[in-house]
Amino acid sequence: MPCLPGGHRILPVKHFVDTQDFSREELSELVGLILLLKEADRDGAVPDLLRGRSLGMIFEEPSTRTRVSFEVAMVKLGGHALYLKPGEIHLGKRESLYDTAKVLSRMCDVIEARTLEHGTVVELAADAEVPVINGLTDYNHPTQAVCDLFTISEHLPPGRRLNECTVVFVGDRTNVCSSTMFIATQFGMNFVHAAPAAYQAPPEWVEIATANCADSGGSVAVTEDVEAAVAAADFVYTDLWWWVDQEDEIPARRAVFMPRYQVNEELMARAPEHAKFMHCLPASRGVEVTDAVIDGPRSIVFDQAENRLHAEKGILVWLTYPTLGPPASPKLRQHYEDRVHDYLSQVGWEVATARP
Repeated sequence: MPCLPGGHRILPVKHFVDTQDFSREELSELVGLILLLKEADRDGAVPDLLRGRSLGMIFEEPSTRTRVSFEVAMVKLGGHALYLKPGEIHLGKRESLYDTAKVLSRMCDVIEARTLEHGTVVELAADAEVPVINGLTDYNHPTQAVCDLFTISEHLPPGRRLNECTVVFVGDRTNVCSSTMFIATQFGMNFVHAAPAAYQAPPEWVEIATANCADSGGSVAVTEDVEAAVAAADFVYTDLWWWVDQEDEIPARRAVFMPRYQVNEELMARAPEHAKFMHCLPASRGVEVTDAVIDGPRSIVFDQAENRLHAEKGILVWLTYPTLGPPASPKLRQHYEDRVHDYLSQVGWEVATARP
């Protein structure tokens, strides 16, 4: 393993594309780091572990929580984030993904990418020389999954542990559904997807979750019986009923999901009194969830939203900090400052005489 003067080790680059790429132990370490950085944030004492470092943020579609959480997280850690919105870079169009990955690797210390197709993030990670973070694809949303795991751990029923809880996801088989299914079963939780048959989790997702359960002791189930499912829920989770490029399906989807799979007061009344409501946001109020539920006392959706910030801080540090060399010493910084001042003086620039 490479080692720099002073004993600082530089660890190999790793990417955050899927929580399935990491063990339960590794993800537990990440959650512990998120907790520590959240505590530091509340005390106004987040360490600038990424001082002077840059995050390149690629977005193929607009974002609120992912963009804001990563940008604010990077600033709090002492770094800088660059928002690369749709149409501003040649992502796979006038420039290959390979070239984009290589160029950003030379200019940025870490890359976050929200792309319409999962393969785009996978290809970027394969060619990048710095950590790549999946900010959401059509397949999964791993940063949201880690945030949700952390949020659940903050709201456990009294006397219960993670592996004694049941998460019921109501609605379409979204990228958040897959991510929640995977991380819940990695941690030994019981996961149930309640949805109409045509919109249930596909067999390949269930196969992954079942393999997780074999190691963790959790369980996975898919059902149309949403009423029975929520009756055993500790956490009731829902998401939008349609995604990008599915707008033409909205009338058909609403007809299938409404009203049985809407998370409303009647459905929540079937859940245990301690059950909490979750939503990754944005929400279509009055569609998959009612105002009375999302704004009600059992809702923890805005805790989730806040925790995206703390999760991103943890993920950024967890991936990036170990790949960096030790910070330059004050002596080395002064050395280069003196050299630059001397050079500018020699070429005729007026240089301020008072130096820090």
